[in-house]
Amino acid sequence: MADHVTNRSSVRSLLRLWPYVRPVRARLSVAALVAVVASCLSLVIPLVLKWIVDGPVTERDPGGVWLGGVLVLGLGIAEAALFGLRRWLVARPLAGVEAAMRADLYRHVQRLPVAFHDRWASGQLLSRATTDLSLLRMFLAFPLTFLFVNGVTVLVGCAVLLVQDLVLGLVLLVPVVPLIVVCALFETRYSVVARRAQDQVGDLTTVVEESVLGIRVIKGFGRHRSQARAFRELARRLRGTELVKARLLAAIWGVITVVPELAIGAALVLGGVRVADGELSAGTLVAFLSTALALRWPVESIGFLLAMSQEAATASDRYFEVMDEQEEDAGGAASASPSSGGLRFENVSFRYPDAPPDAPPVLAGVDLWVRPGETMALVGATGSGKTTLTALVPRLHEVTGGRILLDGVEVAALPRERLRELVSVAFEEPTLFSASVGENVLMGAGPAGAGEAELRRALEVAQADFVGALPHGAATQVGEQGLSLSGGQRQRLALARAVVGRPRFLVLDDPLSALDVHTEGLVEAALREVLRDTTALVVAHRPSTVLLADRVALLSEGRIAAVGTHQELLRTSAEYAWLMSGAETTRGGGAR
Repeated sequence: MADHVTNRSSVRSLLRLWPYVRPVRARLSVAALVAVVASCLSLVIPLVLKWIVDGPVTERDPGGVWLGGVLVLGLGIAEAALFGLRRWLVARPLAGVEAAMRADLYRHVQRLPVAFHDRWASGQLLSRATTDLSLLRMFLAFPLTFLFVNGVTVLVGCAVLLVQDLVLGLVLLVPVVPLIVVCALFETRYSVVARRAQDQVGDLTTVVEESVLGIRVIKGFGRHRSQARAFRELARRLRGTELVKARLLAAIWGVITVVPELAIGAALVLGGVRVADGELSAGTLVAFLSTALALRWPVESIGFLLAMSQEAATASDRYFEVMDEQEEDAGGAASASPSSGGLRFENVSFRYPDAPPDAPPVLAGVDLWVRPGETMALVGATGSGKTTLTALVPRLHEVTGGRILLDGVEVAALPRERLRELVSVAFEEPTLFSASVGENVLMGAGPAGAGEAELRRALEVAQADFVGALPHGAATQVGEQGLSLSGGQRQRLALARAVVGRPRFLVLDDPLSALDVHTEGLVEAALREVLRDTTALVVAHRPSTVLLADRVALLSEGRIAAVGTHQELLRTSAEYAWLMSGAETTRGGGAR
């Protein structure tokens, strides 16, 4: 994702925020109107000064001077109060806009296919949900309003200047054309650098997140120095990009500041000469210069307002890059098929979306039938496609050819909510969340939920008796990724999560790999009772796990090479016998 730049219109990118801004548009419009009134009040002050100089000061009237001073003070207080009101008006609705966008992003990411998450670094997603949304809120709160407010203020101010004196007004308007050209060039260059910086923030976030989650590996292999070097390199690149941004801002700020100052200086000299010649009143010159100085802030702010707008446009692009990704198909109306019940794979093929065009498919022409109530063990060498095949059943990936049926209904036609109720999965790498043991297990219970009795039953099946020894039992918080538990304990909780909802179909990806021999035997004995009431596909590497199954399927190079009982395949398949002999040897060595 880094250094990715899209040719696009900043205005078009920011207009995509309109659906989120629409509900609060009335309040934002009122805030903008209040800010315009407040800003224009500052242009009234020079007119009061003109009256004071040409009137009470010239006529030596102290009362008039005091009255003018009170008017100026009142205008200043009113201006400050109106700007405070503007801030109050926008604070709450814009916090709501940011919260709504963050909620939509999180909801959308949850519904994106696994293939998307395989491609995207988590740090890039985190930076979009945090840094980019903060930039968008800041844009809506400040630049969006003040680009409009300052534009109106400058137009009104220019009209006031021209009305006061046409010649001096034209002198101040001369720099407008070069400033427009400079701002256009700045916008083009800054957008590229802003995108690069925000992508680099995502890369840096990814490194930090991976270092925190993988701290045991880093410490175990003494890789803290190499990780620190990687972090320093990314931080150095980000620092360089931020310095480029700073140089661009300094350049535009310098031009926008110096050019108007030169014009004001020229107007001051010309106006002073005309006052000395009697062609212009002193009050008019004071009012003219005061108006010009009042316009300094609206003009000088253009640089950083454009910079913030460019960063917001880039943030909007990055946000909608994720939101534009296609969600998983929810599935249509399920219809029965004449195929038999159970779990059936019919000519299933699969290749990963980002695989090279000439790469062979991971799965090709897989035909397999797991009969209703049957347990099928799936055996194969490393890389044969076992995990991929199991991921196709709950549609974590979509088949690229053929179809998968559950009790005669194609999984692609089932609504995802219904599919996830029917199929429960335990992955080889167990993932736990920062929640209690009970909450982690009951995630597998489905929308109907489950009670304490079901939780206890699931823990008993998984032989997770260690839960009772935890400080608060099933209410114990397990911490991020469940790293406070051992690998075997995490795997048993993942297995409990898979069985707690009593699913009709169970897909287990080597669910006992992290268990010791004795615990494995206890889990297998309890699991046999569960498997009697379900249709199951179990990835197996050990003969003991294979013996849980009624039949065995051998997957070789993405195809089903043989199907039969364990004893049948030992007699008829040399590859299967070789795999089982290796597993038996490994198991025996581990037992010793």
